[in-house]
Amino acid sequence: MIENLTLAFGMVASWNLLIVVLASGVYGIFIGSIPGLTATLATALLVPFAYFLDPLPAVASIITMSAMAIFAGDIPSALVRMPGTPASAAYVEDSYRITQSGKGALALGVGLLAAATGGIIGALSVMFAAPQLAKVALLFTSYEYFWVAVLGLTAAVIISRGSQVKGTIALLIGLFVSTIGLDISVGYPRFTFGNPYLLGGINFIPAMIGLFGLSQVLRDVIKPPKVPVPIRIHAKGMLGEAARTMWRYKTTAVSGNAIGIAIGALPGAGADIAAWVSYAVTKNSSKEGKFFGRGTGHIQPIVGCGSANNAGISAAFIPTLVFGIPGDTVTAILLGILIVKGIQPGPALFDTQAPMLYSIFIVFIVANILLIPLGYLAIRGSGMLLRVPSSVLMPIILAFCVVGSFSINNGLLEVIVMLCFGILGYVLERADFPLAPVVLGLVLGPIVEKNFMQSVIKTRWDLSQFLTRPMSATLIILTIVVLVYPGIQSGLTKVHSRRKLVVRR
Repeated sequence: MIENLTLAFGMVASWNLLIVVLASGVYGIFIGSIPGLTATLATALLVPFAYFLDPLPAVASIITMSAMAIFAGDIPSALVRMPGTPASAAYVEDSYRITQSGKGALALGVGLLAAATGGIIGALSVMFAAPQLAKVALLFTSYEYFWVAVLGLTAAVIISRGSQVKGTIALLIGLFVSTIGLDISVGYPRFTFGNPYLLGGINFIPAMIGLFGLSQVLRDVIKPPKVPVPIRIHAKGMLGEAARTMWRYKTTAVSGNAIGIAIGALPGAGADIAAWVSYAVTKNSSKEGKFFGRGTGHIQPIVGCGSANNAGISAAFIPTLVFGIPGDTVTAILLGILIVKGIQPGPALFDTQAPMLYSIFIVFIVANILLIPLGYLAIRGSGMLLRVPSSVLMPIILAFCVVGSFSINNGLLEVIVMLCFGILGYVLERADFPLAPVVLGLVLGPIVEKNFMQSVIKTRWDLSQFLTRPMSATLIILTIVVLVYPGIQSGLTKVHSRRKLVVRR
């Protein structure tokens, strides 16, 4: 490990890489500060640039950008009550109310330090946990990979916000699209309608650019958002006061980090889910939980959720690197870039390209350290960031969507795919369908099919192997737990509410 770390430090200590990290950080701060523009959109727009970079700078650009964008989403939350990213939505009410009471600098300063510390702790967890998990994953066969992918699909539906029925429908749409092209086992064309351009299937990167990029442009054109003039933030002494507040709620910060790592490591979860879970846990465990989101707001949920956000981003790389299964939509896009760059995620990666992996871990830490000065400058200049007119921003995003899709294969098919998925994304969001399950269906569908067919072909359709192998049985139990846990939790909540009602009577 020490030898790999030494080589990794040498790879990171490059002016080219540091310039890419700095530029990506500024870009992430800018995108995250604009209400409605998500880290996933920012990642999708980075794709055409990442294709022209070497592997490590390409990965570093996305890691840095996502860490910055998730924090920057706190800025419009606090100033104009509009979450910059979905991860900021959990505590938007507290941030805004604190700002209204004249303590906006404290809310943003705490969010900044919580995000930076959460990201660093999450990166360290990936550095030490991922190699150990990779040793276990080396024992996996097609049966275990099948169940890991099924677990990811299940988690994507269960933990997606809103109706689970709608989440399931969105997942099925993604799975259907993933079947277009040649059949994995027999090479027979499926759903191509005689079009030879569809034999290679649908590339999920232009699909995601459309889902998250073009759909945002369509929403803005059809119903332009009204952004109020932000309140001024006085940043003098902000970080000192924020550090003291963080120390006061250090237990909440540790809890947020743990939740972010646990949720982020689940395939398909991500920072926004980690933030909501952390908010619920913080509120239920705090003696002052009844004040959250009321009156002048409360700083404690910002500590917990901010810590969970960036810890979740880092932890999402655990399933991505160990199993080749994306932890969230950002790592789903990154997975495609890694494969294009000749890096095949999986347990063997820790032996074949260990210095590259440790370089990625170091970039995580560097990005979150860089977050503090860049975040501080963003807070000071927050008024200017929020005044960028939509009429200027949206045409630029549209141009990036078209160029980014075309650059993948230099063909119009990808642009058409992007346009179709942009319209689909707009329609789905109008009907309150989550988009993340569509992405996970696109990415995990081929993995599920490939490993299922490999398993049944080599055993001549003996399905008992899926159930009797020890690791497979463990993964089946985890999948069942993920399925039944929401129902059990809902039942326990109802019982608890009835007991309270009886006590009051």
